[in-house]
Amino acid sequence: MPQLRIAMAQVNTTVGDISANADLIVEWAERAWRAGADIVLFPEMALTGYPVEDLALRQSFVEASRISIARLASRLHGGGFGELVAVVGYLDRTDEPDHRRGGYPQNVAAVLHDGRIVARYAKHHLPNYGVFDEYRYFKPGNELQVLRIRGVDVAVAICEDLWQDGGPVAAAREAEAGLLAVINASPYERDKDDTRGELVSRRAIEAGCPLTYVNLVGGQDELVFDGDTMIAGTDGAITVRALQFVEDLIVADLHLAAATAPLKTEPAATIPTQPGQSGMIIKRHLISEAGEPPAQRIEPKIAKPLSAMAEIYLALVMGLRDYCNKNGITRVFLGLSGGIDSSLVATLACDAIGAENVYGISNPSAYSSEHSRTDAAELAARTGLHFTTVPIGPAVDAFHGMIDIDGVAAENLQARIRAIIWMAESNQHGPSIVLACGNKSELAVGYSTIYGDAVGGFAPIKDVPKTWVWKLARWRNDQARERGETPPIPENSISKEPSAELRPGQRDTDSLPPYEVLDDILNDYVEGDRGRSEIVAMGFDPKLVDRVIRMVDRAEYKRRQYPPGTKISFKAFGRDRRLPITNGWREGR
Repeated sequence: MPQLRIAMAQVNTTVGDISANADLIVEWAERAWRAGADIVLFPEMALTGYPVEDLALRQSFVEASRISIARLASRLHGGGFGELVAVVGYLDRTDEPDHRRGGYPQNVAAVLHDGRIVARYAKHHLPNYGVFDEYRYFKPGNELQVLRIRGVDVAVAICEDLWQDGGPVAAAREAEAGLLAVINASPYERDKDDTRGELVSRRAIEAGCPLTYVNLVGGQDELVFDGDTMIAGTDGAITVRALQFVEDLIVADLHLAAATAPLKTEPAATIPTQPGQSGMIIKRHLISEAGEPPAQRIEPKIAKPLSAMAEIYLALVMGLRDYCNKNGITRVFLGLSGGIDSSLVATLACDAIGAENVYGISNPSAYSSEHSRTDAAELAARTGLHFTTVPIGPAVDAFHGMIDIDGVAAENLQARIRAIIWMAESNQHGPSIVLACGNKSELAVGYSTIYGDAVGGFAPIKDVPKTWVWKLARWRNDQARERGETPPIPENSISKEPSAELRPGQRDTDSLPPYEVLDDILNDYVEGDRGRSEIVAMGFDPKLVDRVIRMVDRAEYKRRQYPPGTKISFKAFGRDRRLPITNGWREGR
């Protein structure tokens, strides 16, 4: 039985930076070559980064990608490791001279060997749900590329090709492939690693051969890619699995079925699954005949799975770190109130870019409690971040001398004065941004001041419900204790009752239900898309459901103006949940 040594490069690329991404691919391909690999897989659109969004519609960008992939093949050959087969995702297009851009953009995997592009595979299934808009950009392919490497037939597919029935997986089985190699850019969501692992196992069984799955890692605007690269055997058992949220080269020796099919192009009997598509065509390429296996076998490794809290926390850290690093942001500012939200955001920032680059500003008012001031100062002392205090009383008095306001308008004035201070400091000490500290529960019901605490360049916990904010804070403190470190977040910030402190004795529960109840309703209404009658039938008070739904619907305009933030849930505001601001529909009416 032939053996292939396969390498999977779980790398962190940058959207649009084709030159830097090419350098990264060369670096990791050389590592794979030095490890004795026969083939190395890179993630989906590794050369351009993913997702490229409307860059796919820009002819100059498509052409730069096409030119760069050809140069990359030459660079690998010139570097002395051209015999290594490299599968690299990039942006290409169909060749149609009559098309105004020369052809339709395509999401493609290039097979590079011996200084040439020996095959191109265009993604067959194009996702058009959640964060994905690939029907907007790409034309699907209908050819399954099968590579004969060291006597083994290796079929190539891309990401969504696994998530939909039929198509490339069925064609790979019909082609009698000895291995199905899948390159991916699959974003992180809570518990998605479990779903992903089950999917890879099922598709390996359906394909009738082992399946290798390499995934992108890193942050891209709201999205975080967690890696979770793996291999499943013909029986569906996961035999290799990488760590999440780190760059890594995973190398494994696989004993695979010898190729026996004739080397010819043939139509597959698979049923087309997308309108207007014909059945798939199997195209075969001879790259190398069977050879002797390496003298020393690499034993498979399965990384220990992360806990739910560890996954979410690492995703939030990576999302913030890469947003800053990839956009040239060297420091962040935030309002540090001593409350749980700003305490968690400050801790995340320290873990992401270093405490020396984090600036917390306390802005006490006439209504600020003493513990708010002391809790903020204590967190700063524990983490080592920069901390300053700028009272807002004089500015509040000045505004009241100019305009006559009271009630909510006067409360919001305080929040907006604070925001002006944070933004001014950020402008003065750039390149930097302000971090918005609102959580998903508050954002859902509009419990934030637009142009006040809602200002900023990034919102790290935008997709984290309030109840999870407390869980993450406790988890982070527990991790510090286990390492013999001082927990970063003061216990009082975790245990005290939440308050915006914009009027005497104010508490969040004055205008909101307990967060445990609120988050349950929001989970059903926002993530579950359930209607009023369904939620009431689950046992919630009808009047409370009406009030929560009304608050969520009325706050859509605020959410449209909120900063981007890391997506960790199935349905995040912005990229996933898109509702009209002007909307006459009312639940239950």
